[in-house]
Amino acid sequence: QVELVESGGGLVQVGGSMRLSCEASGSFASINVMGWYRQDPGKQRELVAAIISTGSTNYADSVKGRFTISRDNAKNTVYLQMNALKPEDTSVYYCNADLRKNNYDSNWYRYWGQGTQVTVSS
Repeated sequence: QVELVESGGGLVQVGGSMRLSCEASGSFASINVMGWYRQDPGKQRELVAAIISTGSTNYADSVKGRFTISRDNAKNTVYLQMNALKPEDTSVYYCNADLRKNNYDSNWYRYWGQGTQVTVSS
């Protein structure tokens, strides 16, 4: 079984910083893309940032220049450093990972974390 466990959410003031972490554990062969999404009640989950195994990154326009995604492949962990936080960053943040279960199955499977609440207060 594969599990993604997030940590680091909570309450922060406007302009503050916060770092989210997400570790993938369990049995799998490799991880390609790892990313962070966020979702507000009644809205679709939206991409915040993603990073592939080679280190290439992609960001939503709303967070460019403020958020930084990184990963530690040895620890199967992805991070999201969030700076200059705004009230509109308040959301539930989910990490995800596209991974191969084993070396005999060439499909990529997407797994999700349980979500962590980030609240930016003014």
